[in-house]
Amino acid sequence: MPEKETRTGLYPVFIEAFDLDDAWFKCLYNIFKYGYEYVIDHGSYEGQKRFEFDFVTVHVKKPHHQILPLMPEGSGLIPPTSMDYIQNYMLYLMTGEKTEKEDYTYGERLVDFKVRVPREKNGHRMIEEIPLNINQIDEVIKMYREKGYETNQATMEIGMPSDIRLVDPPCCRLIDTRIRYGKLHFIIYFRSWDLYAGFPANLGGMELLKQYMADQIGVENGEMVAISKGMHVYDHCYKYALARTKQDPSIMQSAGQKHEEFE
Repeated sequence: MPEKETRTGLYPVFIEAFDLDDAWFKCLYNIFKYGYEYVIDHGSYEGQKRFEFDFVTVHVKKPHHQILPLMPEGSGLIPPTSMDYIQNYMLYLMTGEKTEKEDYTYGERLVDFKVRVPREKNGHRMIEEIPLNINQIDEVIKMYREKGYETNQATMEIGMPSDIRLVDPPCCRLIDTRIRYGKLHFIIYFRSWDLYAGFPANLGGMELLKQYMADQIGVENGEMVAISKGMHVYDHCYKYALARTKQDPSIMQSAGQKHEEFE
């Protein structure tokens, strides 16, 4: 691959993995080799640094095999998630409940989608939420069961145009699906994605959702393809990512980066 300081264009990375633990490890291992480090101008952790792939596609062949990220014995590293958390995350994806302080939840967008419309009432500007009464998970299951498997229409959308105005818009924008070779597969897109902590919880919960949907449709559970132009590791997690992959901090210096905290 070209040296980072001589690149003049995007460098897409393709990672093929056996299960979710393998996918997480390979992404962590490669992000310092092929990623780009920058200071965040706008968004979460503004002012901090992060390493980020220009664009990454992760193909996971057997995501159900090992869902939890594994830590080497004696490493002292704490796993970034647990099976209890992943199971609760799957339930979060399947419920439309949200608090008054939340602009959205992924579950709300999937099973109880509401359009947010600005209104003027008594001289005050307010946001009215109009429910669309659409449960996308149920609709996808119904589409496959009643209309057959050969379709490209069974997409579940999380993002919506008005999200561009939110302080914290959804990171996951859509979960696309397909049934091929007798199995249900997920194709997932994240605009921005915390690799160290978010990746294992997100894909773990989505894998459980996929298993549920496959069972409801009456097909086998399949593969997963995850895509992102913003998969990253925040600087406060550099040392953990390097420790998990047993890499020396000098790998980051090869890009002309200098990290005093590791010297």
